[in-house]
Amino acid sequence: MTVQELNAYAPLVVGLVLALIAVWAVAWIVRYAMADTMTRVSIRQAVRVRRTWKRLAPMVGLSVTDRTPTALAGFSTAEGKTPKPRVLIPALKVKADRFGIVARANCLPKVGLEEFQKAAPYLADAWGCVRVSVLPDGPGQVIIRGVRVDPLTTRTGHVPTGAAAEKDAVWDLGVDEYAQPVSVDLSQVPGVTVAGLPGFGKTSLINRLVCDWAPSPAVQFVGFDGKVSKAHEGDYADLVKRMFAFVGDDLEEANEEFSRLVALRRARSSSVRAMLGVKSMWEVGPSDTWPLVVVIIDEAHTYFRDYKGNDPKTKKLAALAAENARLVEDLVKKGRSFGILTILATQKSTGDAIPTFIRDVCPIGLSFAQKTAEAAVAALGEDIRNWADANPINLQNPAYVGVASMSHQSRPGFTRIRTPYVTDADAARIADETAHLTRDPAELLEAFMGPRVWDAPVDIAKPDAQAA
Repeated sequence: MTVQELNAYAPLVVGLVLALIAVWAVAWIVRYAMADTMTRVSIRQAVRVRRTWKRLAPMVGLSVTDRTPTALAGFSTAEGKTPKPRVLIPALKVKADRFGIVARANCLPKVGLEEFQKAAPYLADAWGCVRVSVLPDGPGQVIIRGVRVDPLTTRTGHVPTGAAAEKDAVWDLGVDEYAQPVSVDLSQVPGVTVAGLPGFGKTSLINRLVCDWAPSPAVQFVGFDGKVSKAHEGDYADLVKRMFAFVGDDLEEANEEFSRLVALRRARSSSVRAMLGVKSMWEVGPSDTWPLVVVIIDEAHTYFRDYKGNDPKTKKLAALAAENARLVEDLVKKGRSFGILTILATQKSTGDAIPTFIRDVCPIGLSFAQKTAEAAVAALGEDIRNWADANPINLQNPAYVGVASMSHQSRPGFTRIRTPYVTDADAARIADETAHLTRDPAELLEAFMGPRVWDAPVDIAKPDAQAA
């Protein structure tokens, strides 16, 4: 192609490039205009991060000097002179969201994950972030999360969609201190404990689980609330329609329902092979005919309290509480394989509130604000003493209402989570829309296997050879 021909195409090429730039500019302006106020600030922050990166990176130790000249440098350097060494800087791609920025960078020789993590405090200062984290993002890549606004002190809400979850038994908890979504897989989990001071978010956390899982007929709920007497009282009044049973603070009624649940566990244990063809329900997952049974025990200390006294009434209450503890122990220790998940919530999950033979079998524990180190250790284990930043005794400020600490399955140490608030109106809406899905798991099992599965009386003192 001759020079004249190239000159003829030049205006077309220039026009095409200008058109692409114009399209990009319009798209950027539209995105900026449609963004909320917080996101707009983050977009401007992202622009500043990109613009200053090449200057900032060497200052915080994120560059490397390459003294080997390239072939082009060898040709362009005058004879007898040494080519200047090159300063290599990791390439950075930045995106903005409401809380700050997410940047992805490539590693270089001697500039890897460890160097990025050491530089994180300096990046936070330079970028105007309250905190910056650096995690691996595949071979030779890191992901840098910088939050300009602290997600833990930014209250959020959750509006349930009314649609069934894509995956069974996944509990969406909220966002962590870097505004990243946090969820926990509760399949194969026998029990969960939730502790914390009154009014700091325990019930709202459980409400979200019920609202998110209620649209699935493969999940059924039973509620125990130790701070009310009737179903229409208290925090779960709007959700009772989606529960196949509900018990208040009456220990005798609770004992009867716990006994019925243990009978269900035994019946499932004896019929799981015949009905599902497997030893564990989780090999095939929950279904309409064999749903996951979520046992919610709020204010759990009500049902396990160690009553002291010699009068007949106190002795009866003490016997009922001891029996309740043994029955719940059976559900937690033996119910996992047969699709029974027990969630226990209380203010302090010390041994007098949740017996240790129940609490210590629950692999997942969350704690909202606590007043004492003893309560924090009871809720999260001894290791929480080594993680001062995540210790729930530091969450007593009203700004942290709705913030919990937990040891996550896939993360080292402890994670602080901002849990969103679900309004009573939304909870009532979901309960109304899904009430027709409520089924008693015992009746579902009996419809398939017949009443014979219920013939054996519940006697938890005898060993159960078929229990998982």
